[in-house]
Amino acid sequence: MGFAIENVRVFDGEGLTEPTTVFVDRGLIVESTDPDEVIDGAGGTLLPGLIDAHVHFESIDDLGRFARWGVTTALDMGTSPASLVDSLRAVVGLTDIRSANSPASAPGGRPAPMEAADPTRVVTGPDDAARFVADRVAEGSDYIKIIIEDPAEKGPAALSLETIAALVESAHAAGRFTVAHASSDAAVQLGIDAGVDILTHVPLRSRVTDEQIDAMLAKGIAIVPTLSMMEGIGAKFGMPTRGPGPGIHTAQASVGAMKAAGVTVVAGTDANSAPFVPFSPVRGESLHGELALLVGAGLTPAEALRSATSLAAELFLLPDRGAIAPGLRADLLLVDGDPTVDIAATRNIRQVWCAGVGV
Repeated sequence: MGFAIENVRVFDGEGLTEPTTVFVDRGLIVESTDPDEVIDGAGGTLLPGLIDAHVHFESIDDLGRFARWGVTTALDMGTSPASLVDSLRAVVGLTDIRSANSPASAPGGRPAPMEAADPTRVVTGPDDAARFVADRVAEGSDYIKIIIEDPAEKGPAALSLETIAALVESAHAAGRFTVAHASSDAAVQLGIDAGVDILTHVPLRSRVTDEQIDAMLAKGIAIVPTLSMMEGIGAKFGMPTRGPGPGIHTAQASVGAMKAAGVTVVAGTDANSAPFVPFSPVRGESLHGELALLVGAGLTPAEALRSATSLAAELFLLPDRGAIAPGLRADLLLVDGDPTVDIAATRNIRQVWCAGVGV
């Protein structure tokens, strides 16, 4: 069914257009169509559907939670079993997903129930890397997730540099890119040394160094900082929010420095409801808080919006979304106000469409 949304200002990646009409037909944005329905946008802002680049799932109900908040694409960084992930793919009218399925971890590197539920996630050493990647590819994983921890803290429960590098090599040989959990300075350095494609999280204890940022630029490594998760962890453990020392302000300083240097920064929250993690960002809603935290880290509102739309689509190889243009999926978010001036306006949701289907 074709429809038109008239009298809307469209976010074009830089700012808002003059009031215009956007046409949708059979789930895609089109140049024009003879609409069955005309929707009055009443001068609101039409955004591309938002992309959360770090989430976890428990059930199909999670898709509705994301969709209601305008998150039309959710990138899973660790959900099992594979049958659950498969049941969440391509559900009409709800959030579209991509998934890493189970992430790679060292023996004892994750809670025992998780290892027992999926022993294939355990990587015993460099020689086991190809097997792990082959298992994930067989499950249909879109990318490979690697859990990197500080060996000084975790000992043998942390993957070695050699094992991480072997996972990266095996993933690339299989046509997959890698996303690495790295929440400490040592883990960030291991990820850089191993040549992962994307780092997720950002340390709370100390700012990422200029040398690390230079190395990220040289190797083309992007960052999904999950400031929502880091803020929650900081609050849980009573960390300050300003001044010297660890805390969310230190993580934001790292993000600001990386963005200023030219590192690609993409929005993600680590939304989850796992009982064993220190904090659980709320699915859907937390991405709006993430955008505000990114602005607090030094991004402009337009840059924050790009981090959750076009940049995320480009980084995760999703060329059919992330912008409002003919031929792309009609993943759309209509809000009141101007989020390029006040990022909080993304919360003023009037309507959401997932591939042209109203939520």
